[in-house]
Amino acid sequence: MGTEGENARLIAGRYRLDARLGRGGMGIVWRATDQLLGRSVAVKEVALDPTLSGDEARLQRERTLREARAAAQLKHPHIIVVHDIVEDHQRPYIVMELVEGGSLADRLSRTGPVTPAEAAGIGIALLGALRTAHAAGVLHRDLKPANVLLEAPGGRAVLTDFGIAQVAGATTLTSTGAFVGSPEYTAPERMSPEAPVGPESDLWSLGALLCAAVSGVSPFRRDSLGGILHAVVFDEVRPPAACGPLLPVVRGLLERDPGKRLGAAQAETLLRACLDDADGVPSYTPTQRSVTGPTAEQEAIAAAAPAPTAPLPPASAPTVAPASAHASAPTPGKRGRRAALIAGLLVAALAGAGLSAATLLMNDDARGAKASANGGGGAGGSSRTPAATAPREKTGPASPSVTPAAAASPDDKPAPAGYHIVNDPAGFSLAVPTGFTRTLDGPRIFYMSPGETFRIGIKVAAPESGGPLAVHQRAHAKGPASNPGYRDAEVVAVTRDDRQAALWRFTWDGFSAAEGPRQTRDLCWEEGGRLYDVWVSAPVGRAEEARGYLDTAVRTFVRTEG
Repeated sequence: MGTEGENARLIAGRYRLDARLGRGGMGIVWRATDQLLGRSVAVKEVALDPTLSGDEARLQRERTLREARAAAQLKHPHIIVVHDIVEDHQRPYIVMELVEGGSLADRLSRTGPVTPAEAAGIGIALLGALRTAHAAGVLHRDLKPANVLLEAPGGRAVLTDFGIAQVAGATTLTSTGAFVGSPEYTAPERMSPEAPVGPESDLWSLGALLCAAVSGVSPFRRDSLGGILHAVVFDEVRPPAACGPLLPVVRGLLERDPGKRLGAAQAETLLRACLDDADGVPSYTPTQRSVTGPTAEQEAIAAAAPAPTAPLPPASAPTVAPASAHASAPTPGKRGRRAALIAGLLVAALAGAGLSAATLLMNDDARGAKASANGGGGAGGSSRTPAATAPREKTGPASPSVTPAAAASPDDKPAPAGYHIVNDPAGFSLAVPTGFTRTLDGPRIFYMSPGETFRIGIKVAAPESGGPLAVHQRAHAKGPASNPGYRDAEVVAVTRDDRQAALWRFTWDGFSAAEGPRQTRDLCWEEGGRLYDVWVSAPVGRAEEARGYLDTAVRTFVRTEG
């Protein structure tokens, strides 16, 4: 949300900056008024680093001009309209159409993943935009949820931010060798400065974006840059189960070989078929309104979990050749070349940061070897005392850590790339991200990320009166006493695998200023005469990633006790 009147000023004698809408990689976007024509517009104010040399500042201004020119030559209903470019006090400003409604990333953060049908509609719109750009010789190179605006009302998807677009053969890397783009959404061929890059790279990004739209997170999200690059180049590509009827098109778009990757026309045909077939049901679905009087936005939280794999389109619908999730796994010969590729890229990206790309890769390999030796890795115990987190938690010494045996993922509930299945001594198994460690706090079990930024909590107990909904209602009533700054809370009745369940979501201040505001999502249900409670606590700014952790934990959760 912008702040009305904040720094209201006139630029180029014409555009009044009224409110700040957001900040991106290249600067600040303002809601503004074109006083000559009397219309509202969006103005991107390019951030100029005062520490840049003259040549560096010139390059940044040229990059701004390139964005404006690249977008201005493209005419399509799903591409942002550039009205003007001006300079004021030697600072460039790009004047664009104002699209009310926020980005797809904002939508995912506020209300969770979209349905496969809605994702298909967004994908069709973006394919139209990309085909127009590609026909004009323009590659976007930074297709991600933050660069897709969703107009309200109506939901028109608009592709924006051509700041790193490639026009008529510009290089993949900058003159200094720095990588440009968002690695989680970047095609593997773009990891090499020598590899030819074409329109297919934007189509890979679209495949990753569709996965994020229906699951809340890119399938290549990891805890480090090295981990992300490793996932893009090496790891088996596993689209989330929430893709449902989108699986054929997503698998086709996420083919590592650009020559085998699904084309734009084929992808559009498949997505149009999905509009009629995307009827998957989420892992937990709403059954009634929140008991705490939610807004429409809050009610949508119940749709935040991924859907189980829905049937693929019927035989009459188009199909694609690279439909196997294993089709893109690199061969041993390719792996060595790709390792050198990632190392070179990391050296460029991390130059000056005192961090060796080779060290990152060796550490990743060492972690993988250790994981294999331990039967899955990441499940080692920790003697650290967990910070108070999530629902009904307290500070105090933790119980001694226990190292659960890791198990191969069951066929019906596989662990996504970057996760592994753990068999917990408390009588359940689930998928947790690789590198998370297990810690006990009384009856609560935690799997925590390094630094305890993300905390997955599980509690197994006897059923309580009133069932899961009543359990969460009582916890909600005690929320202010147990969680400082407790606010924005809701309790929603949902179902999980046709069982009654309840979802509790709230924001709180954390237990220290250093920790900062956090958001917690908690699902509980009854099964086999036990009450299972699974939650994730994370910084507010990383709620999208945390939602993915909870969705995966719930989807893969299996009771193992008798």
